[in-house]
Amino acid sequence: MTVNSIPSPPEGQDLAQVPLKFEVTRIPVTDFDRAKDFYQRLGWQLDIDLQFTEQVRGVQFTPPGSPASVQFGPPAGPPLEGLLLIVDDIEAAHAEIRNRGIEIGDIFHAAPGGKPEPGRDPQGRSYVSQAAFSDPDGNTWVLQEVTERIPGRITY
Repeated sequence: MTVNSIPSPPEGQDLAQVPLKFEVTRIPVTDFDRAKDFYQRLGWQLDIDLQFTEQVRGVQFTPPGSPASVQFGPPAGPPLEGLLLIVDDIEAAHAEIRNRGIEIGDIFHAAPGGKPEPGRDPQGRSYVSQAAFSDPDGNTWVLQEVTERIPGRITY
């Protein structure tokens, strides 16, 4: 599979005219201070840590290079799974996370619907090489190596 084999969005889609920019998502955490320590160890930018009232605290982090952020919220369901972090170099990102003392799974590669194989994709295909880690509350982040975008995909 090469990027060129990934279909582009169909021509003539009825796309919204008003720009909608994905800004932030809430992730469920049980202990704001423990989660804050974890995301600071990851090296993410702390945007805010405000105590609005005795019961309401706002904590927000932005991953390096990302236009979107995460805010902590109380658990209202299960942890989030498969939150994607796109990286140019999976091996460098994996090493940095591990060097920051974060437990991260081994790098693997798998084409869509295929069986995961150990290591980075030997062909270097975009969207195929991955590694995953979880925060203390079980929210799962997946590093995905993307070196060439799907045709027509908006980039920032």
